[in-house]
Amino acid sequence: MEHKRHPFTDLDKAMEKIPMTPAGHAAMESELKKLKSVERPAIIQAIAEARELGDLSENAEYHSAREKQSFIEGRIKELEGLLSLADVIDPAKLSGSIKFGAKVTLVDEDTDEEKTWQIVGEHEANIEAGLLNIKSPIARALIGKEEGDSVEVRTPGGERGYEILKIVYS
Repeated sequence: MEHKRHPFTDLDKAMEKIPMTPAGHAAMESELKKLKSVERPAIIQAIAEARELGDLSENAEYHSAREKQSFIEGRIKELEGLLSLADVIDPAKLSGSIKFGAKVTLVDEDTDEEKTWQIVGEHEANIEAGLLNIKSPIARALIGKEEGDSVEVRTPGGERGYEILKIVYS
C-alpha cells in the first residue's frame, strides 16, 4: 500500500523544535528584550522628531528612521519565532559520544593544529567564537564519534582529516 503524503507534512517540518544551548537562548532573549525596551522606543521617538521637521518626502532622517524601524520589527518577529520553537538542551546533563552541545577538541592530521569547537544550533553558530553549526559538514561528521576517533571531512578547501582529542560537556 502506497503511503500518501499528508498535506501538512511540510508545515509540520517548518514547526520543528530548534535545538539551542542555554547560553544561545539567553542571548536571544536578551537581544529581544533590548529591542523591545530600548531600540523600539528610541526609533519611535526618532520618527516623531523627524516628522516635526516638516516635508517627509525629502526628509532623510525620517526615511532612515522608518527603515531602521522596519529592521527592528522584523528582527523582533524573527527572535520571537525562534524562541517559541526553542528546545533548550543543557550540555552539562549530557555525556558520551559527540552530540549537540559537546565541546570537541580536534587536531588537524595534516597541520597538527588543534581546534576546539562547541556544537550548537544554527542560529547561535559563530565560527570565530568557536560555536559550530550542527548542520555544518564538520559537525555532521563528528556526531556519534568518540575520543580517539579519526574523521574525514569534505570542506570547500578539500578533504580534511581530524583526530578527536577530547569531548567535554559543560
